[in-house]
Amino acid sequence: MPKRTMVENYAALAVNVGANVQQDQHVVVRSTTETRDLAREIVKQAYLAGAKRVHVDWSDDYVSRHGYEYMDIDTLQEIPTWVVDKAKHAIDKGACFISITSPVPGLNQGVDPEKMQKSGIAAMKKLSFFQTHMMANKAQWTIVAAPNTVWSEKVFPGKTGDEANEALWDAIFEACRVRDGGDAVAEWERHNETLSRRNQILNDHQFAALSFKNSLGTDITIELVNDHVWAGGDEVTTSGVRFNPNIPTEETFTMPHKTGTNGKVVATKPLNYQGNLIEDFWLAFKDGKVVDFDAKKEKRTLQNLLEFDEGSSYLGEIALIEHDSPIQNTGILFYNTLFDENASCHMALGRAYPMNVKNGTSMEKDDLEKLGYNHSMAHSDFMFGSEDINVTGIKEDGTRIPIMKNGNFVL
Repeated sequence: MPKRTMVENYAALAVNVGANVQQDQHVVVRSTTETRDLAREIVKQAYLAGAKRVHVDWSDDYVSRHGYEYMDIDTLQEIPTWVVDKAKHAIDKGACFISITSPVPGLNQGVDPEKMQKSGIAAMKKLSFFQTHMMANKAQWTIVAAPNTVWSEKVFPGKTGDEANEALWDAIFEACRVRDGGDAVAEWERHNETLSRRNQILNDHQFAALSFKNSLGTDITIELVNDHVWAGGDEVTTSGVRFNPNIPTEETFTMPHKTGTNGKVVATKPLNYQGNLIEDFWLAFKDGKVVDFDAKKEKRTLQNLLEFDEGSSYLGEIALIEHDSPIQNTGILFYNTLFDENASCHMALGRAYPMNVKNGTSMEKDDLEKLGYNHSMAHSDFMFGSEDINVTGIKEDGTRIPIMKNGNFVL
């Protein structure tokens, strides 16, 4: 483990800036057994911040793997009532949520993909109310990370065991602006201000569409919904509480029109989906929908994502990130979307965020869909940014304005 004070500072950042726990608020911490030490410190920091009660929702990826292996499909699709009741209870109590990600790359390799897909769909259907609650910013939520040995050794193949874990801790702290002797909270206040200024510039332009091109084969145009809202950095709940959903974050993102994407996009980093790494893949879109695709590794897993439901083959998010960014400049491939998406322009297959359209968080789904909102039980980000990507904003009258050249902002 790294220095105790660094873990304490990181946990305090998750509590006070990420979730921004309020006095007498209930807190749910989602943690795997791999990340118990950080979970314990987050619980302590949440109570120090004034939490009324902190509940830890434990999981174990290896136990989940055994379930996929030995349960039949029908059993996997049975979602216990207590799982639903637990989510409803948290909502009723006005809880905020802190999730700790710690992927085990390749753990689910060889698992029957149909089992994973159908069990995932069954869970999403039962818990759709919870996803709607969270994506409409009706509660604070944040995601942070902690190493496990399998993940650490994947990121740092020349290191093993504790040495690999220490290296990944150092990389996580640096990406999250947690530095020995530094003030991470103040750093994040400044960072949020920078992202807010960038959001405002893009919001003022209200581009009708964006064009993306690079030498790898990406050549795609993405129409944006009318009255779209660029966001990134800190966000605000419907009750007025500020929070940072992702630590780290470098993105500014908005809502594509469901049927307005045309062209081809080539991924520049692997996508970790359901415990499998999809590598070297591309997607072709027509009128918003993926009509062709390929991947050198885990093509079937990519197909499962695209066929998860009707909306998972359409886009729900487009995000801009400079190539010259802190995470990209580390030269580290994290094999984790939380970090890799913040090193590269990315887009998400699946559900859009209502907050990315004016007054969206107060609209019903049918009204959102009339604007071009994509509804899905999935939301999976993948990265396509590169050092030579050029992004052009297209106005309603056809005027084209450069936004990014050679991977960096010029607007």
